[in-house]
Amino acid sequence: MCSAFRPTLLAVLIAGTCAAGTQPLRVCADPNNLPYSNSAGEGFENKVAQLVGNRLGRTVEYVWWPQQRPSFLRYTLLANRCDVVMGVGPGAARIQTTRPYYRSSFVFVARRGQQPAFHSMDDIRLRRMRIGVHVVGQDYSSVPPVKALADRGITGNIVGYSIYGDYSQQNPRAPLIDAVAHGDVDVAIVWGPLAGYFARTENTPLQITGIAPDARDRLLPFSFDIAMGVRPADFALKDQLNGVIAKNGPEIQKILAGYGVPRTEIP
Repeated sequence: MCSAFRPTLLAVLIAGTCAAGTQPLRVCADPNNLPYSNSAGEGFENKVAQLVGNRLGRTVEYVWWPQQRPSFLRYTLLANRCDVVMGVGPGAARIQTTRPYYRSSFVFVARRGQQPAFHSMDDIRLRRMRIGVHVVGQDYSSVPPVKALADRGITGNIVGYSIYGDYSQQNPRAPLIDAVAHGDVDVAIVWGPLAGYFARTENTPLQITGIAPDARDRLLPFSFDIAMGVRPADFALKDQLNGVIAKNGPEIQKILAGYGVPRTEIP
């Protein structure tokens, strides 16, 4: 226990440790980025961050910054304004990352009732149907599903939707799922967490199916591990976060399931 009445060097060191342990856990997050996070704390990354804070005995505070801006890490984590970023790829540049706490993949999203369901990038229907995908700016080739379609000679019927969307609107990443529900595209290939969350908000019933692996795409991954990020020198916090992830896996998975996040096994 911490004591304020030990006039020794050891007491000073203990007091410093206790003070550090009660510091808030400052989380860098986007205020308008569901299903991941928003300023009301409604995203699954908000819930995971709260679980982490509880397990570490620290209150959670947020530093809000739009993640779509290239300056996100520079003005938040790397500027020492916050301590941890949720939802980054392991090995992300300029930061340290924890062990993954989930793994998800790209999936097909189509209106329920289309039979048979989509499972393969080699489905012959993809050659004639309108295929919606998220793109980064004008760079269609930056998205793995587009590369896989292009390798099959399927390009003319691809419809791109900005991954960032209109940030002035609520849920800027939802329009691609809206397009499937409204019939603007016949099928979409979407990152799993976005698909699972927004498909459930549509009035039109939608079905989500995984993409079957194909030898042609062995060098083109559709599944990715997701971890937490800390500053390059923050080894202690990284170790603490790894401990929370290791000990609370079932609770984290329960949070993800509640948001409809499709998950694959972490290798």
